[in-house]
Amino acid sequence: MAKKSGGGCLVLVIVAGLAIFGYYQWQKGSSAAPPSGDDTGGGTGRYVALGDSYTSAPRTGAAAGTPPGCDRSANNYPHLVSASIKPAEFVDVSCSGAVTASMTGTQKTANGTNPAQLDAVTKTTTLVTVGIGGNDVGFIALAQQCTTVHPNGAACRDRLTADGHDQLAERTAATAPKIAALLDTIHTKAPKAQIIVVGYPTVLPDGDGCWPALPVGSGDVAYLRDSLANLNTMLSDQAKAHKAGYADTATPSKGHDLCTASDTRWTEGIVPTSHAIPLHPNAKGEQAMAETVENLVKTP
Repeated sequence: MAKKSGGGCLVLVIVAGLAIFGYYQWQKGSSAAPPSGDDTGGGTGRYVALGDSYTSAPRTGAAAGTPPGCDRSANNYPHLVSASIKPAEFVDVSCSGAVTASMTGTQKTANGTNPAQLDAVTKTTTLVTVGIGGNDVGFIALAQQCTTVHPNGAACRDRLTADGHDQLAERTAATAPKIAALLDTIHTKAPKAQIIVVGYPTVLPDGDGCWPALPVGSGDVAYLRDSLANLNTMLSDQAKAHKAGYADTATPSKGHDLCTASDTRWTEGIVPTSHAIPLHPNAKGEQAMAETVENLVKTP
């Protein structure tokens, strides 16, 4: 999620890591299947992947597609899904730093401009995956404000929930109609398409975190973890309300968060130990996300 100082989102902790380093952004879960009537296509026709950096997966593998500034990898979950289901056509237009506005408008990156992602969705499209929303909540603007030398701190939570207003919850609520409009537009542009909204994986562990490896206080870890869960709930609710499936990547990725051992984690920490950018899924994480999506794809 993070922007080109990053790539696709997760919560303040993601952007905090990106700010520090100057970088850019399974066990099967309880994913909700999309409507399965004969009026939708599925994995046999044209598959279009939309999303941010959690979809494009910067640096997990060989670079794929243009513009280079979108940081797509050839082993991100859309490419893995495509290799598995073998659609007649496959187009991945995901881009690091994308927001919902990047679906209908161009997105400038540090190395080229990505066309409006929805331009790739045509009347012949039969499958669309969508991984978006985290950047809309505005985590990037809060980048440098959650790191701390106090392991039990909660300065970000206290500031962001002052006066009885939870800013992250309010921004998530404000993003919901944008997701709704996006899904409705996809249905209009591709009336035969199966749509799958892809949620964000588990980034933070249960408990207090792993300070100082992750320099975020325990109170803020809990707040950010809950805020991410709220974002995923919103995405799931919008998928259900707008005739789309929901790929729950958070449930299968529990126990594989950034505080786990390097051979266990599916999301990298501030200093990656495998190919990925900080605080984003590595190749194992993208593979797990792909498997969750594949379980929902309609095939003959």
